[in-house]
Amino acid sequence: MSRLLARFAVRFPAFHLDVDLDVPLSGITAIFGPSGSGKTTLLRCLAGLERVPHGFIQFGNDVWQDEKRSLCLPLYKRPVGYVFQEPRLFPHYNVRANLLYGYTRIPSEARRIALEQVVDILGIGHLLDRRIHHLSGGEQQRVAIGRALLTSPELLLLDEPLASLDIQRKQELLPFIRRLHEELRIPVIYVSHATNEILQLADCVVLLKEGTVVGVGTLNEMLTSLRFRGSFGSHRVGGVLETHVIGHDSQYRLTQLEFKGQSLFVPLQPVSVGQSVRIHIFSNDVSLVVGRTHSPTSVLNILEATILEIQETDQSSVDVLLDIGAPLVASITRKSLVNLGLKPGHRVFAHIKAVALNEELVE
Repeated sequence: MSRLLARFAVRFPAFHLDVDLDVPLSGITAIFGPSGSGKTTLLRCLAGLERVPHGFIQFGNDVWQDEKRSLCLPLYKRPVGYVFQEPRLFPHYNVRANLLYGYTRIPSEARRIALEQVVDILGIGHLLDRRIHHLSGGEQQRVAIGRALLTSPELLLLDEPLASLDIQRKQELLPFIRRLHEELRIPVIYVSHATNEILQLADCVVLLKEGTVVGVGTLNEMLTSLRFRGSFGSHRVGGVLETHVIGHDSQYRLTQLEFKGQSLFVPLQPVSVGQSVRIHIFSNDVSLVVGRTHSPTSVLNILEATILEIQETDQSSVDVLLDIGAPLVASITRKSLVNLGLKPGHRVFAHIKAVALNEELVE
């Protein structure tokens, strides 16, 4: 069984957390929601930092907590690495000593991750002899993540690790988080209220509101579900697609991507043919055409689609949920909807005016 099951009922004077969770133990699962929705409380419950009278956690085949049986493993007995919003490093140690703090406190036979691995993945080899006060905020967070990884955890919990960083430092750190997951294959639960972080990192999303899980699904399912369109801020993301590079056109400075047998073009990227690239498409950048047009068009990206659902968003606009081999949302005017006679089940062509790489997203 490769899933994490958890049930918690927490009662505070001004807040209740009632959660029933079932997520895969693979990839990066994002717990997403506004401030005060219970994200950090949920993470603390998973770690064993917050014990609740009605709690249950099963990690794969292992039960960590079952209050009906008076069972609750403390944090030090759970194979969990925890990274807080603040790095919480030891200022009197240098980087190497901070990294080794957790490593030397687990039995040698339990060590599955080497110092050299972590240093390479996080790109901190040049920092090993530095004192903590000589590091930037992003460098300190990389060291904090490295220290957690060197306890050889089976699950890594990250509690808004980028919250205190500026946009530039966030963009520097996000690739390291992706790389550690890809190379070490440790499932990650990542807490955030920032849509751009979720777009770049998440495989699965748990949407939390007022202490309750209101939705769980893959990143694209959650972003394109018309039910949750208002939950991810003002980005109006139409879809997030996993593609791979099939070629470069240096003359026109374009990179060609493949998605489900169809092509997409983005500005020229310094990536190798065959490499995976995650892209996002804004719903306002998708227009719909009935039938294949034979007139020249400046739009390079045209995908065949089937209309799945239509939802009014205001008096003038509608969101049209499409199937292009993955969900994609187009935001068009109600007048266009009527003029084209669009209905669920109709075949259309999605003309995508712009395709962005997720690395370009900012708050």
